[in-house]
Amino acid sequence: MDSSFNNKISCGAGVSIYRPHTLLPMRKLIWIIFWLLFLLHHDFWWWGDRSIVFGFLPIGLAWHVGFSIAASLLWMAAIKYAWPTEIEAWAEEQPEEPKH
Repeated sequence: MDSSFNNKISCGAGVSIYRPHTLLPMRKLIWIIFWLLFLLHHDFWWWGDRSIVFGFLPIGLAWHVGFSIAASLLWMAAIKYAWPTEIEAWAEEQPEEPKH
């Protein structure tokens, strides 16, 4: 189902969730930031640099500290703004009793 035309998402077993249209652009933005972080993860530009940050931290390690903080903030934003609620609804459904 193309959710850009309809914000009603069917979860099966007659359960439907209405998702605001504002989540779709946020989901795309999170994917864009994810791929940007993916590309920036391999910091080949710091490999030969022996600079020290804060008087004790090599610049390559400082880069990875900042990268880890950015990745955790991105994951927090993904959970808050783009988590697929249809999965939550499916997991919370009560299983039907088997008929004998």
